[in-house]
Amino acid sequence: MDSADPARAFVKDVKRIIIKVGTAVVTRGDGRLALGRMGSLCEQIRELTTQGFEVILVTSGAVGVGRQRLRYRKLINSSFADLQKPQGDLDGKACAAVGQNGLMALYDTLFSQLDVTSAQLMVTDNDFRDPAFRRQLNETVNSLLCLKVVPIFNENDAISTRKAPYEDSSGIFWDNDSLAALLALELKADLLVLLSDVDGLYTGPPSDPQSELIHTYVKEKHEGLITFGDKSRVGRGGMTAKVKAAVYAAYAGIPVVITSGFANNNIIKALDGERVGTLFHREAIKWASTGDVDARKMAVSARECARRLQALSSQERSKILLDIADALEAKEEEILAENEADVAAAQQAGYEKAMISRLALKPGKISSLANSVRVLANMDEPIGRILKRTELADGIILEKTSSPLGVLLIIFESRPDALVQIASLAVRSGNGLLLKGGKEAKRSNAILHKVITSSIPPSVGERLVGLVTSREEIPELLKLDDVIDLVIPRGSNKLVSQIKAATKIPVLGHADGICHVFIDKSADLDMAKRIVLDAKTDYPAACNAMETLLVHKDLVQTGGLNVLILELQERGVSLFGGPKASSLLNIPEANSFHHEYGALACTVEIVEDVNSAIDHIHCHGSAHTDSIITEDKEVAELFLRQVDSAAVLHNASTRFSDGFRFGLGAEVGISTSRIHARGPVGVEGLLTTRWLARGSGQVVDGDKEIVYTHKDLNLEA
Repeated sequence: MDSADPARAFVKDVKRIIIKVGTAVVTRGDGRLALGRMGSLCEQIRELTTQGFEVILVTSGAVGVGRQRLRYRKLINSSFADLQKPQGDLDGKACAAVGQNGLMALYDTLFSQLDVTSAQLMVTDNDFRDPAFRRQLNETVNSLLCLKVVPIFNENDAISTRKAPYEDSSGIFWDNDSLAALLALELKADLLVLLSDVDGLYTGPPSDPQSELIHTYVKEKHEGLITFGDKSRVGRGGMTAKVKAAVYAAYAGIPVVITSGFANNNIIKALDGERVGTLFHREAIKWASTGDVDARKMAVSARECARRLQALSSQERSKILLDIADALEAKEEEILAENEADVAAAQQAGYEKAMISRLALKPGKISSLANSVRVLANMDEPIGRILKRTELADGIILEKTSSPLGVLLIIFESRPDALVQIASLAVRSGNGLLLKGGKEAKRSNAILHKVITSSIPPSVGERLVGLVTSREEIPELLKLDDVIDLVIPRGSNKLVSQIKAATKIPVLGHADGICHVFIDKSADLDMAKRIVLDAKTDYPAACNAMETLLVHKDLVQTGGLNVLILELQERGVSLFGGPKASSLLNIPEANSFHHEYGALACTVEIVEDVNSAIDHIHCHGSAHTDSIITEDKEVAELFLRQVDSAAVLHNASTRFSDGFRFGLGAEVGISTSRIHARGPVGVEGLLTTRWLARGSGQVVDGDKEIVYTHKDLNLEA
């Protein structure tokens, strides 16, 4: 959990939890019990009790189960003539009486398999009118929890005195949602979780594509804006009832989370501080107002600082970068200590090796970063360069000049070294910057941000580079298309897709890094071996690492391929084949050609010729980086011209596709976009253009007296 996120910080104090599961979760569409979902629920409860939490379950479903059983009973006991008559609704109280037995029997069986003991407690609305009952209820529940028994509550609909329990909303509680809220207060719970058949509370019906999930409910903000859809297919009130119960409990002091009972481990995730579902909390108004203001204030401050940065001379901007480089080296021990703490925490949390590899700052990395910053500092001035000079007419000169984009929002995962590269590029290009790194690198990012901003002079302002520490701020930032000019996500396909779907701000980046190396029949096989091994094993987690090896069919007969395959396997590379390669090389078949391993693994396939290789890359690649190994210059040129990727190489490793290696000093990312920057994005990719015109009193006046010359001039004035 991000400790800077107050909306999720409450979980650290949670001891007693009430979980309410609705009919739509415990039953399938045909009315039968959903054994898989109930089993998952019981497993989560068992894990929570093992961790020391006190868990109380409030369950619906008895009426639904009973209705299904009674319909079947009525069917087999009815004559054909009876079935021709109009069929009336079954009595709800009878359904509850029959269904409760089966529902509890299943809970008992599932919990018993997990070595957990459960207890049934049936209550009615009138019970709570008696103070003695309430005292006894507390004593009984406390005794059960002390014995590690899970109390299971349900309203006793079979003997409820309400005449229309599915419509009557009077009384102390009127359904299992309001019962769960009442019990949360009565039993002094620390958290109430309401499980639903949707992910949480939406701004409108969940089926409406325009509806958005509300992560933190603010009564003052959302109460009049939400349009509820139809109620649950089987329950009493659907989301309306859940929201009423959640607001009641939350404003009485008990946090509530409404989340999906269909998703795996959502209760565990909520207690780990992950943002699942919708949170209700009486402090929500403070967080919401603070978040809204902070997001805009951060972006506006970055723009203001950027304008002051642009006003500096080229030498002054270079001096800032040189100071950053010196500060990185001076603080190396402190930076590495924080990074080691991040790596240790990631290993303990069970993160994948590829992510931990990207997270770790290896020996020499700080010096390398400092040197790359110095390269940027010493490069030619990028801002205000005259790209084109034109005489429009006699006495009026037009110049096309390079200009900063404005404010950049960079969202990146794992790699803390990316923060240094991105911040340095922003300073060199005169842009304001907002950075959001992954929680797995929060210590590393915090110290690097501190080192960098402390090197920015007060005349510019340290808010030139803002560090976003909470995921709650990202949705607000993505709405600020009037302040933020470009979003660059660096991470998984899922991250990039989510960002693109959530903002009107232009997005630059690449979703996948599915890079190919094609070995042609004329390739120097020693060269091919060196290139392929480097492309795959130098840094397998990099986006420019080889993920698919394509081999000309003639190399299969010569035996050249076998040597390369053995070498890859000796280096620890797991190989998966396409339909042809898997049978010829006796390796497992790949599930998909469009797959980025990010690890010591790759796909191998046999192709007919260079044209087949090009077709394969266009069909299954990601337009990132692709390479050909061949001694045939005509084949090489064909490949270089026709492969439509951001970077295409001949007789060189895909690992060269990198901002530093391309001489850009550093990179903010690699773009597969066809608009604006493409390939490694350095300083030039963070610039746009402006037009400056200098005249001597000219006016258009219908173009009657002006003669346009449109003469190209030398760039030097």
